[in-house]
Amino acid sequence: MTTLNTTTDLRHHLAQNNTLALRHFCEAEHPAEVAEALSTLSSYEIWEVLQATSFEIRREILCSFGEDTLYDLVLTLDRKVVALILTAMYSDDRANLFRRLTDEQREHLYPALAKAERENIRKLTSYPEESAGSVMNSDYVALRKSMSATEAIDQIRLEAPTKETVYYAYVVDDERRLTGFVSLKDLIVAQPDAIIETFMHKEVLFARAEDDQEKAARKIQKYDLIALPVINGRDALVGIITHDDALDIITQEQQEDLEKLMAISGQHKAGTYLKTSFWVHFKNRASWIVGLSILGLLSGTIIHSFEDSLMALMVLALYMPMVADTGGNTGSQSATVVIRALALSEIRAGDAFKVIFKEFRVSLLMAVILATLSFGKVMWLSSGSDIPLGFSLPMIGATIAIALGMQVVTATLIGAILPMAAVRMKLDPAVVASPALTTVVDITGLLIYFSTAKIMLGI
Repeated sequence: MTTLNTTTDLRHHLAQNNTLALRHFCEAEHPAEVAEALSTLSSYEIWEVLQATSFEIRREILCSFGEDTLYDLVLTLDRKVVALILTAMYSDDRANLFRRLTDEQREHLYPALAKAERENIRKLTSYPEESAGSVMNSDYVALRKSMSATEAIDQIRLEAPTKETVYYAYVVDDERRLTGFVSLKDLIVAQPDAIIETFMHKEVLFARAEDDQEKAARKIQKYDLIALPVINGRDALVGIITHDDALDIITQEQQEDLEKLMAISGQHKAGTYLKTSFWVHFKNRASWIVGLSILGLLSGTIIHSFEDSLMALMVLALYMPMVADTGGNTGSQSATVVIRALALSEIRAGDAFKVIFKEFRVSLLMAVILATLSFGKVMWLSSGSDIPLGFSLPMIGATIAIALGMQVVTATLIGAILPMAAVRMKLDPAVVASPALTTVVDITGLLIYFSTAKIMLGI
């Protein structure tokens, strides 16, 4: 950053009406850096700075602001100024902002916008949340297949200043049905009089407007696309999703999955921790934790029912945490790999038996290793303990080892089955993992542990 990177610097130049310095600041730094510095100013000050730069730079800075800053600008500034801001924004960023507004706020702003922009906002905001249509933008270049390469380049040159990306141009028919695409490279290397239909790519990857946004983003990631066209039910081109939006979608989905893994409810958006009140954090966390704590009372009931067994052989109590921790770890591992495979579409609900069989074989190998280690641990740590008459340390060690091995197998299978079952019931598999899984595994682990001891040791 240059020396013009502090709130004091910016306000000084605003007070001096030093337009040249403000323009230099906006144009010398990356738009994201400029947006970060400007976010410390008031809405009126931000707009004064933005007026010092060109329309193109202003657009890039505006689209680098966080949603909260843009929201404050819209609610604070005069409607005519807001109209200028909205006009400068890319269509998808503008639509995202309008989704946060109330109906009353939208109706207040619509008259200040051109008819084309109003209709564009209404169309983009009409798609369901988290669908491909809700994250696409309409800033793309459409060509006719009868055009020559020269005509296409001329059209791209004309439209480029108002488009988010022009590296791909999409070929449509008279009803705007998607028939192919060409890249800038295709147009540059083609003969000037070559007709687009003769060299365009007819096999086009696309998403439908009603598709899940993550599915569309994963397609961009998988095929290394710069942009992905979006079509409606009539196969007409209605927008594109760009690679930067796909990155934001994947980041958002990962944030959501991470918080769901930890049984945190509510909205899952990046960069909102400090902006969210402690009460909202409490509500998002408390419901699942309280529910799981109530379910966890079963663990206490199980221990109480085997109280006589513990009294007869207190050494069993020493190794309860080891069995519980091992089960929780192996179950979480299994759930994590299965949830990841589901998220990346590597497996589907119909692959349940394949997944269970694979995890069963993995768990058997881990069970043998961990059971052997646990037997050695019991023999080493409890070698000097007082063992009641009628029992032997090797027998106790074998009992604990077998119980731990069974716990590893069952916990691994539970970790694989719960996400698959969630998908089958059309639930989010991340919801059943971590705390929920740990509680279930703890309950089954205690039952296995004490039942094995009761059978093998006769207590």
